[in-house]
Amino acid sequence: MSTEPTVPGTSTAADAPGAAPRPDPRRWWILAVIGLAQVMVVLDATVVNIALPSAQADIGFSDGRRQWVVTAYAMAFGSLLLLGGRLADLFGRRRAFIIGQAGFAVSSAVGGSAAGFGLLVGARACQGVFAALLAPAALSLLTTTFTAPAERARAFGVFGALASSGGAVGLLLGGVLTEHLSWRSTLYVNVLFAVAAVIGALLLLPPQPAATRTRLDLPGTALASTGVFCLVYGLAEAGSRGWLSLRAGGFLSAGVLLIAAFAVWQGRSTHPLLPLRIVRDRVRGAALLAMFIAGVATFGVFLFLTFYLQHTRGYSPAMTGLAFLPMSGAIMFSAMGSGTALLRKVGGRTRVAGGMLLAAGGMAWLTRLSVDGSYMIEVLPAQIASGLGVGLLTAAAMNLATAGIAPGEAGAGSAAVNSMRQIGGSVGTALMSTFAAAATAGYLATHRQPGPLTAGRAAVEGCHAAFTASAAVFAAGAVLTWFMLPEGLSVERGGPGRPAQSRASDAVRD
Repeated sequence: MSTEPTVPGTSTAADAPGAAPRPDPRRWWILAVIGLAQVMVVLDATVVNIALPSAQADIGFSDGRRQWVVTAYAMAFGSLLLLGGRLADLFGRRRAFIIGQAGFAVSSAVGGSAAGFGLLVGARACQGVFAALLAPAALSLLTTTFTAPAERARAFGVFGALASSGGAVGLLLGGVLTEHLSWRSTLYVNVLFAVAAVIGALLLLPPQPAATRTRLDLPGTALASTGVFCLVYGLAEAGSRGWLSLRAGGFLSAGVLLIAAFAVWQGRSTHPLLPLRIVRDRVRGAALLAMFIAGVATFGVFLFLTFYLQHTRGYSPAMTGLAFLPMSGAIMFSAMGSGTALLRKVGGRTRVAGGMLLAAGGMAWLTRLSVDGSYMIEVLPAQIASGLGVGLLTAAAMNLATAGIAPGEAGAGSAAVNSMRQIGGSVGTALMSTFAAAATAGYLATHRQPGPLTAGRAAVEGCHAAFTASAAVFAAGAVLTWFMLPEGLSVERGGPGRPAQSRASDAVRD
């Protein structure tokens, strides 16, 4: 386990003492492989959304059970991310990456061929299990491959663009595949992604050693996994049954208590699943909070804007997916542009807080939606503003959250980033669903005239409530991160493996 060659970007015996690590000449091809895996993981959270009605009609399951096709993936993914990150550290990130890809492909093929509801949900849960191994392995590979500050900024810009736009890309791909092939193709397509990524990993990624010969923190694993599972499940129940339901309250309370117990245990464990020094860093803590806020405010937007375009405006699945293209393009433009010389002069605090304010403006614009308004006036400007803001803040926050982590803990740190985003998405979906349901019910209670126009206006009122909440979350996040992040913070604050005592001086530019 420890006889494999050295990780790219680390020093070797052939290097002169004190010399800078030599970058892997294939690092940009490695980025392409990592990016392909990230796209597959992120888009799979939304690619089946548009396909659900077709799957429901084909297999035959009730509306009440439909949410579990999405929730099963989210719960398995979110609850096992920290374990997946630690396994990548212990047994090698390349190995974890390949196993995660292969398992994801097999699970997708089983789900695509499912003849019953139980097998479909089970396959989606298995996808989440392998995604929890794959996602932190991919991000930690990126962290350890790109260590030079300028190249690291460009690499994280590309990765942030893929991570942020993957949800919208999933809606587009899901719509096109469902309309022109079948709902099953939204799962089968992952096999193609996985095969390409595995071939690329085998050709480009050198075998990587385990970081240390240490034991897995089994009590911490149990506390973290069950805690996040209870939290995500409770949020899903709150979104469908209401926050005051006994089941939602019980699971949420259990989740909070278990996560609190996990935090206490990590301070005492000799082999912690998530070393607390990773999250105690001031800059990293603020960056993780930014990822959580972005998840809260963004995930629900895809859901309700999809609902508006399909059900209120009558768009086809493919047209709905195409309608999200401007947002995807704006995210990619701003995230990838974060590595340019111009934006590298802009401090991390300004990028994160400014991106949140820009996204808040886009969400506020969406509160102008009407039943029969113009897409070019009511939707397009909001998508562009929100996309630019989300891309800007995500690329900066991911870079800040993973900079300075020792290579042996890169998997755990990367899992923390993914966990915050995933849990934030679950919180946001539940919150937005509650606000939207209350607003819709309130409108129907005061407008008793039956008919499609009243129903359409009630649905739009629900969307307004969701977008208002999203704008408020982004605005509050801008204020919080502005005061949490130090003034003059550089996004390029050093690569992995920098000693802890040097990070504080790196965090603030002269």
